[in-house]
Amino acid sequence: MTRLNYHHLHYFWAVAKEGNLTRTADQLHVSQSALSAQIKKLEEQLGQDLFTRHGRSLQLTEAGRLALTYAESIFSTGSELMAVIKDGQRQERQILRIASSATLSRNFQENFIKPLLERSDVTLVLQSGSLEELLARLRVHALDLILSNRRVLTTLDDPWRCRRIARQPVSLVGQPRPKGKAFSFPQDITQVPRLLPSRDNDIRSAFDLICEQKGLRYQVQAEVDDMALLRLLARDSKSVALLPTVVVQDEIRSGKLEEYCIVPDLYENFYAITVKRRFDPPLLKTLLKRTQDAL
Repeated sequence: MTRLNYHHLHYFWAVAKEGNLTRTADQLHVSQSALSAQIKKLEEQLGQDLFTRHGRSLQLTEAGRLALTYAESIFSTGSELMAVIKDGQRQERQILRIASSATLSRNFQENFIKPLLERSDVTLVLQSGSLEELLARLRVHALDLILSNRRVLTTLDDPWRCRRIARQPVSLVGQPRPKGKAFSFPQDITQVPRLLPSRDNDIRSAFDLICEQKGLRYQVQAEVDDMALLRLLARDSKSVALLPTVVVQDEIRSGKLEEYCIVPDLYENFYAITVKRRFDPPLLKTLLKRTQDAL
């Protein structure tokens, strides 16, 4: 059997991580045609196409995803070998790459990674972006995990593993009210200006349905698709905000905001999204074993 050409494999690995032939060629200081030819030779040797082209981007085939898994392991082992030979000891530091959708509560993200923050043997790479962008990176194993408040479905082309890891109640919050003036739900909804998540948010959709069922109309002061901004507006204005309790947990503890009420039967779900791979990082398994109450 012909031996694997690791030079070709390295070129494939670089393109798979970048997702773009032109940018990878520039990074490796080779011509695009030469890079394409090297990958073609690897495909011929393996007897499988490793990429399909979608516009200007490249997407991994099933064989490509499998090849990338092995390539990641091979080059990681190579880096470890260099460390052993050079330093005389094995590197024990672990790297975990976690991304969160841009609309996810930063407090929830911090709660999720907290067990790893004080470990000296762990490096966390934390990123954020749109869910679509992050899924593209997860597909080629450039990420280990995505945290999201949206569920994704598994298909033949996208073997996502999506599991709900927690759910949090959703509250109406605002600046502390005068003593003796408790907020009454749902009667007082119509009396106050409201800060709400944008209409494409699941929380907003569910809240609108609750109000419709109760025949309630409310005044919208602002629709916000960023939870961090919604948190600031709730803290610094006299409006009442609808958001998951975890988003403003620090403000409620300090007394800057008051939880007027927990909206009945309204929750935000938090999902952990991974992709099928031969070896899951041990750190990831540890994080995902925790109960919803721990998160």
